[in-house]
Amino acid sequence: MLGLMQSHPLLISNLIEFAARHHGDGEIVSRRTEGDLHRYTWKDVAARSRQVANALDASGLAAGDRVGTLAWNGYRHLELYFGVSGSERVLHTINPRLLPEQIAWIVNHAEDRIICFDTTFLPIIKGVHAHCPNVQQWIMLCDADKLPGDTGISNLVSYEAWMGQQPSTYAWPVFDENTASSMCYTSGTTGNPKAALYSHRSTVLHAYAAALPDVMNLSARDAVLPVVPMFHVNAWGIPYSAALTGAKLVFPGGALDGKSVYELIEGEGVTMAAGVPTVWQMLLTHMQANQLKFSTLTRTVIGGSACPPAMIHAFQDNYNVEVLHAWGMTEMSPLGTLCTLKEKHRKLAPEEQMKLRLKQGRAICGVDMKIVGDDGQELAWDGATAGDLYVRGPWVVASYFKGEGGDPLKGGWFPTGDVATIDADGFMQITDRSKDVIKSGGEWISSIDIENIAMAHPAVAMAACVGMPHPKWDERPIVVVSLKPGAELTRDELLQFYEGKVAKWQTPDDVVFVDAIPLGATGKMLKTKIRQQLSDYKLPAA
Repeated sequence: MLGLMQSHPLLISNLIEFAARHHGDGEIVSRRTEGDLHRYTWKDVAARSRQVANALDASGLAAGDRVGTLAWNGYRHLELYFGVSGSERVLHTINPRLLPEQIAWIVNHAEDRIICFDTTFLPIIKGVHAHCPNVQQWIMLCDADKLPGDTGISNLVSYEAWMGQQPSTYAWPVFDENTASSMCYTSGTTGNPKAALYSHRSTVLHAYAAALPDVMNLSARDAVLPVVPMFHVNAWGIPYSAALTGAKLVFPGGALDGKSVYELIEGEGVTMAAGVPTVWQMLLTHMQANQLKFSTLTRTVIGGSACPPAMIHAFQDNYNVEVLHAWGMTEMSPLGTLCTLKEKHRKLAPEEQMKLRLKQGRAICGVDMKIVGDDGQELAWDGATAGDLYVRGPWVVASYFKGEGGDPLKGGWFPTGDVATIDADGFMQITDRSKDVIKSGGEWISSIDIENIAMAHPAVAMAACVGMPHPKWDERPIVVVSLKPGAELTRDELLQFYEGKVAKWQTPDDVVFVDAIPLGATGKMLKTKIRQQLSDYKLPAA
């Protein structure tokens, strides 16, 4: 027997129309590539999103056609989020930090019909447009009078000329909620990247879940700064959750330095911010150097890679900002867990609470997870037993675009590639990537633990732990370190810093100092590149 309720599909267009009707005066503030601040409202976003939809109709794009973006966090990018997906096309956010040949490959693989890009990325577009024959229109996100005339790109128009004259009335189509809405390619650390293809249903459910009190706790009383780029898995779904709740959005554009981010937080009364550790490190460095404080910021979501304990302590102890550790991946839209404490944990001593906050947190309703051993059997949730982390849920991929890589699932579960523990309260902690685990003498050593201790040293800017071959122990850990400007540190001083913090056999065998740790397009450390750079390295005692 079926229920007797109205049936309305979960569509992204519903979110923007709700925001316009119920939070129409809610602000969207964007730092533009031109350097100035642009202000308007959710009502304006909705109107201009409809203009985008009309412009796509006029361009002859069919349902399901892909529209690519290479853009910072800003109001025009936001309009594309709703205008493209709401009109039954597919929004394809592209990471501009990839190599030009990777961008061209991705554009061609996705079969993008239109590419919209910020003025910052014109040099990239100049380099790739000739290699992307299927793109019928290149659109620069700028005013008509800002369009350069000598680009060599024949079918180039400005965004405002393309959509600015279109009517702001549009009847959003109604269709199956399982229809594709957007796509994002994985970072492609092993072979060519693969695309996760999200649906309207998965996106809307993810938006509801992300806003929950035990997740990001978003409301119309918040001013939210997504420092995490909109080309990273749709800014972790924050634009959709903000529309759903009516939260004020504050976009930083391409200015992600500590000074710019701090001024935006203070100037716009930001209450919640979300981003990766590398950006927050720049912010904290700026604040410490200038003896600054926050007046409105109460919480920050940190994900993308494990947050060093020193960073959590700095935010909470020095600035009274709650750090919400998060974990997820492209294949999960991306949120999987978020670390908020339960009522019973509020009575714990601060150091015990900190042990929990260092974990990636509890599963969000909608995500199921388990850890399995080498034999494929599920392991205990005891907080000590580590195994391969598997997930499933309505916003977790079932397969990749065009079937790349075959069937990724194992018995209906998606293997994340992470090694983790889960405790009795459901708090999950990533101990390593499966390919980064260091196995020494039959025992696992967590590279994350080794990195976190190094990062706690006041002279260290960034640290990466990798395993090096050893004739007796199979492999041994070393720590690769870049120092803060003007700081001095010796090998022996750092190794001494590990005493009493880890077991002696887990202490790195050596320290390698470098000018900079190589980072990938998403801000994560490139351990493959580090290993390449250390190809001739020999352990001191090996």
